[in-house]
Amino acid sequence: MRRYHVTTFGCQMNAHDSERIKGMLEELGLGEAPSQADADVLVFNTCTIREKPDTKFAAHLGHAVAQKRAKPDTVIAVGGCYAEAQRERLFTLYPDVDVAFGPGSIAHLGEWLGAGGAGVSRGRFGVDERSFAGELPMHRERSFQAWVQISMGCNSKCAYCIVPAVRGRESSRRPGEIVAEVTRLAADGVREITLLGQNVNSWGRDLLPDVKTEFGELLRACDAIPGIDRIRFTSPHPKDFRAPVIAAMAECDAVCEHAHLPLQSGSSRILKLMRRTYTRERYLGLVDELRAAIPDLALTTDIIVGFPGESEHDFEHTLEVVEEVGFDGAFTFVYSPRAGTEAAAMADQVPEEVKRDRIERLIDRVQRLAHERNRARVGGVEEVLVEGPSRTDHAFLRGRTRRNTTVNYAGSALPGELVDVRIDDATSTTLRGVQAVAVAA
Repeated sequence: MRRYHVTTFGCQMNAHDSERIKGMLEELGLGEAPSQADADVLVFNTCTIREKPDTKFAAHLGHAVAQKRAKPDTVIAVGGCYAEAQRERLFTLYPDVDVAFGPGSIAHLGEWLGAGGAGVSRGRFGVDERSFAGELPMHRERSFQAWVQISMGCNSKCAYCIVPAVRGRESSRRPGEIVAEVTRLAADGVREITLLGQNVNSWGRDLLPDVKTEFGELLRACDAIPGIDRIRFTSPHPKDFRAPVIAAMAECDAVCEHAHLPLQSGSSRILKLMRRTYTRERYLGLVDELRAAIPDLALTTDIIVGFPGESEHDFEHTLEVVEEVGFDGAFTFVYSPRAGTEAAAMADQVPEEVKRDRIERLIDRVQRLAHERNRARVGGVEEVLVEGPSRTDHAFLRGRTRRNTTVNYAGSALPGELVDVRIDDATSTTLRGVQAVAVAA
């Protein structure tokens, strides 16, 4: 049997796409290899949001090329956002690549690779039409959790972001298709779903006038499906986080008490340069609305430092917002120019040493506040969805709370079970405790 190996870079959407890629390859008769070195078909599902994924991909591809030269029947396929961004010159840059495909053309990968990877059509790139991957075969990493794609593409024009160029304009799946997929997943034993889109809370607007709906209605429809205990979603845009969505979060039992709410900057001046279409004040007002409706809400965020023109005063505004909101966690990034974006051509690029100083100060602030918020959970009981053994100590189990915090705990349960855990310690990123009483099998 020929075997495949998929390497995934970047966001949750890529993780979802990789599960579909694996499912398709297995339907072709390939088995999954434990490592790149053991595989006959190497698939790289790439990201190009920042420079770091590009660099990591180049290193992995270097190993793949060496492997192919030692074993010439090895097939190399490159997909995802980097492949789309470089579609005009990908095969010139990397002549050993056999097949390239964009995020919207995963459905065609099987026919390009041929039966089991033999007879692959060399030098093919994905067709221009896009299709949702939701109907494709799937290889889930965990039987009780699943990604559900509800939209693809993005209509926002953020100055730093390459996503609209590589994933296209926003296109929403019809609600019936999504509900049908979630119903099938529930019947298959899935307890937790994560709804995915570049901007999930603008879902449904492009379906007008044929279908009149909005994201809050979709949350309620998924909440009504028997067997689904937890519903998450990512990522929303602050400009589209409207009252019906907040109400659905507050009223639906399965919707988790967590929102990932990208800030990007705490300076209204920088937000305007970024074309984020909200101000610092509007963002903080939204935080107040969310916490008023969902008092135990966990908030996480994305923050960029060193955007062109960012002064020390602007950066201090970001630190102030971080302090005021008290995020439970944050993904922090040093700005890196992406070719083809507005920001890449802006004057007043921030020196690297200034960026590094600011990211260190930001991380220190985020970690201190996250530790304080986690310490406040000590002494309480959290419902935990068990994922498996702890990564650092197999004497403990690991799972996540409804607020999306990792918990390592002493106890006995199987992956996919819900258990109560009494919390007795905390770090900035995790909780630690002892199992109390199981909630459900």
